[in-house]
Amino acid sequence: MSNHCESSVRDNYTPDKLHVIIPVGGKATRLWPLTSETSKACLRLLNRPLVEFSLLSLANQGIRNFIFGVKGYTNYRDLYDYFESGTGFSARYGIDPPIHIKYQPNVADLGSADSARINMDYYEITNPVFAVQGDNIFDINIKNLIEFHKEKEAVLTIVLREVDNVEGLGIANIDKSGRIQEFVEKPQPKDAPSNLANTGLYVLSPEIQQIFKEKGVQQLIREKNRLDFGYDFIPYVISTGRPVYGYTLKSNWYDVGTPRSYLEAMKSLLQGGLSTLKDFGGRLSEDSMIWVQGNRADSEKCREEIINQVKRGKIEIEGAVLIGQHCQIEDGARIVNSCIDNFTRIGKNAVITNSAVMDRVIVGDSAEIQDSIIGRHVVVNSSGNKPTWINSVSVVADDVILEEGCMLRDAKVYPHQHIRGEFQNQTVNSSS
Repeated sequence: MSNHCESSVRDNYTPDKLHVIIPVGGKATRLWPLTSETSKACLRLLNRPLVEFSLLSLANQGIRNFIFGVKGYTNYRDLYDYFESGTGFSARYGIDPPIHIKYQPNVADLGSADSARINMDYYEITNPVFAVQGDNIFDINIKNLIEFHKEKEAVLTIVLREVDNVEGLGIANIDKSGRIQEFVEKPQPKDAPSNLANTGLYVLSPEIQQIFKEKGVQQLIREKNRLDFGYDFIPYVISTGRPVYGYTLKSNWYDVGTPRSYLEAMKSLLQGGLSTLKDFGGRLSEDSMIWVQGNRADSEKCREEIINQVKRGKIEIEGAVLIGQHCQIEDGARIVNSCIDNFTRIGKNAVITNSAVMDRVIVGDSAEIQDSIIGRHVVVNSSGNKPTWINSVSVVADDVILEEGCMLRDAKVYPHQHIRGEFQNQTVNSSS
């Protein structure tokens, strides 16, 4: 290869040339009912859309070109309405020059790999691509990943992570050089070739576009009516003998795929689990892990009131806690290792532990919420005489009203319901 060609290849791999494609096409059924009416990528986590963690991490490393591979009305609506071209996001985080976000053309894809194929073709991308799943949060050094990919002369590099439980994940077996010898999507634990899981992060060399056009890939599409990275495309590329490598990630990675993993990610992130986002704004002191947001005149009053209540011992805040803007917390309340989103009101003597309470929620007096997720604009009616209890990884979706005395244990409540009574290990999708 001539020096000119070598230089050209190096230039193509600089962050400003790299394109990030984020396929967002699934229905995220494992997170229902939270995602029954909301794109998983826009599900709120720590007072922001889930996918914003990926955008911020990559933008801070110099990447400027993003494509949302959206399929379906909900995914398109939520992502486009919130992010548009990326100007607002860039201004919010001081990203300069700003990022630019494009969207998949109005063509339904047949899976995550097909989304990459459609967008690379439509936008005539000739540079390398970093494919990212919209429901993952990761801590990765892009420069190191790209150097690995170039050094191995890989056509496809898969970011892998050691896991304790392989269930529900794609598993790879690599040799000493990192080359993938075998890849199995969601094997039975006893059949897994290793404990190296596919994180859903891929570096694609430009020649991937030609592979998409091969007869073998087209046959896969015809036979399965699907082109998924894990089930279809990765095994195909490996079978052709092309160099497919696994880059083993040592830092944190979160697959926010279930309510339980959502809560685990929330607690880990609050405790500093992501190197690119350790401060959420409004930290009470350098040695605390408590944030009360609100740095503008219209929200500063609520912030100061909460801080004064803490100082006077009127409310208790323990562990790692994030409280959003314009929140009101009554005396006697106790919050432990939790996130309280914007415009939320918490009543007297309410207890919230290891839980996420999204924005514009009303939590009544003496309510107890433990290890659970409360969606947006929910009313949890409760009183000292008839307290409401929500625990055991219960999930209450958006715009729900719970009457006083409700007891939810390992329950799932779909949006717009009016709930009376006790529910244990149940799914509620009609008024009760």
